[in-house]
Amino acid sequence: MADLRTDFLGISSPNPFWLASAPPTDKEYNVRRAFEAGWGGVVWKTLGAEGPPVVNVNGPRYGVIYGADRRVLGINNIELITDRPLETNLEEMARVKADYPDRALIASIMVPCDEASWKAILPRVAETGCDGIELNFGCPHGMSERGMGAAVGQVPEYIEMVTRWCKQYYDRPVIVKLTPNITDIRHPARAARNGGADAVSLINTVSSITSVNLDDFSPEPSIDGKGSHGGYCGPAVKPIALNMVAEIARDPETHGLPISGIGGVTTWRDAAEFMVLGAGNVQVCTAAMTYGFRVVEEMKRGLSQWMDEKGYTATSDFIGKAVPNVTDWQYLNLNFVAKARIDQDSCIKCGRCYAACEDTSHQAIWMHEDRVFEVNDAECVACNLCVDVCPVENCITMERLAPGTVDARTGKVVVEEYGNWTQHPNNPSAQAAE
Repeated sequence: MADLRTDFLGISSPNPFWLASAPPTDKEYNVRRAFEAGWGGVVWKTLGAEGPPVVNVNGPRYGVIYGADRRVLGINNIELITDRPLETNLEEMARVKADYPDRALIASIMVPCDEASWKAILPRVAETGCDGIELNFGCPHGMSERGMGAAVGQVPEYIEMVTRWCKQYYDRPVIVKLTPNITDIRHPARAARNGGADAVSLINTVSSITSVNLDDFSPEPSIDGKGSHGGYCGPAVKPIALNMVAEIARDPETHGLPISGIGGVTTWRDAAEFMVLGAGNVQVCTAAMTYGFRVVEEMKRGLSQWMDEKGYTATSDFIGKAVPNVTDWQYLNLNFVAKARIDQDSCIKCGRCYAACEDTSHQAIWMHEDRVFEVNDAECVACNLCVDVCPVENCITMERLAPGTVDARTGKVVVEEYGNWTQHPNNPSAQAAE
């Protein structure tokens, strides 16, 4: 059996599945239930400084995007950090850590961007015995308007400055949580590393408005006829998160910096994809909010089975395995040519491939009078649209053609020998070199 135990920054947990800092980790009751359900770790809902209390709205806090089957694709939230007293949270954290010493417990923190505030809270957090802290530099709503959260995460100089303070006043691992609401994720990641961060976690939520009520013209969720932008999470943000994790993992200036992957992890496969792109573990929120804490059982079982099938005995065997295969477009192999192939035995003759290709792509599929669909190789550019819209899995596939292949209809060579874009005659750089 595969061993799911992970060692992230020296923090041991029985599996790589942690709950992210969010409503599911807001109190002792929730966290105990999560650990009993089998989660390997928890990042406690973000703590704030003592002082004026944080006040959350008492109306709707979530907006949602559904798929056609009403499956939740994304949730937009306008909830702030914990509105419970700091001392209450700290006492509960200490009790939970004492009772579950084998589970990871991380304290998420967000306080004003001044040294005194961080210096004051860090010793108190340390007294709980938690395994490390996560600096919330990602929240895009509410707190960012107060100069915290994403307001810090969008300024690399602030990230480096606050991280240095935390490393000075705290002697356990410091994880910096990054905002996706930025042009180039590499810059804040580099700043975190320069400040001494032990790891980064990403992504935090994406600033968004999910929908508008067309009766009262208020963004959802609506509070007394008014709405606000919130933080978007769930399966819909996974592609954004995977790209940003990969960018950090392959950047020479942050190479080797441990990453905790966040963003739409719903299944074991999602977790595996984050991990092969460089994440040492993953954090989950929306899946738990949608399906409950026991969803982790399926995640653990699926990941273990996949590892057994691949012959991996530990998660460290495959972490980062896909990173060398992430490259810039200019280095892609232009000699790679494929053509669509339709399995007539599987085809249900719905015509979706034909409609998509004929109307919006390359007119590379013929429809015969008996509704048999055939690929026109001369026009097919292997864009994959027909594969994507086909409702029958594996009915349409892409067949790779070898260099020098001749089209039987035209007699022309299908695959030219260009190597990649840096060698292509249409590349301005190549023209200049000649």
